[in-house]
Amino acid sequence: MQSFADFFVKTINSSAKILHIKPQFIKFLLVGGLNTLVGYGFFAFFIFLGFGDILAPLFANILGVLFNFKTYGHLVFENPNNRLIFKFFAVYGIVYISNVAGLMLFAKLGLENRYISGFILIIPLALLGYYLSSKYVFKLK
Repeated sequence: MQSFADFFVKTINSSAKILHIKPQFIKFLLVGGLNTLVGYGFFAFFIFLGFGDILAPLFANILGVLFNFKTYGHLVFENPNNRLIFKFFAVYGIVYISNVAGLMLFAKLGLENRYISGFILIIPLALLGYYLSSKYVFKLK
């Protein structure tokens, strides 16, 4: 009998072949969903503890980036090298700056709704994060 992990990997590889994309990108998106849930969980936990609107997101982001580094490193890129953490933080910094720049650009273009702007930016930022992580942090070939 096939294990769930084997089935999962086989499904990802088959999907990647059909879509003509790297299996790591599909894993990146799936793990990104998990990372989003965990990051929001950290945020909600800190709000519950009464940390407020400045400290709750700060601590949630720090813990979220550390969690993301481990999950992307192990599950997506199969590289557990902890020395890459500084490069990973740099990638997150670039993605963050790109997000802010995109939101500002949309606002200048008349799209004031941050929810819609943020939603539009999800895919480009995911692509940017994957590209930078694969080329400069975990160095896929």
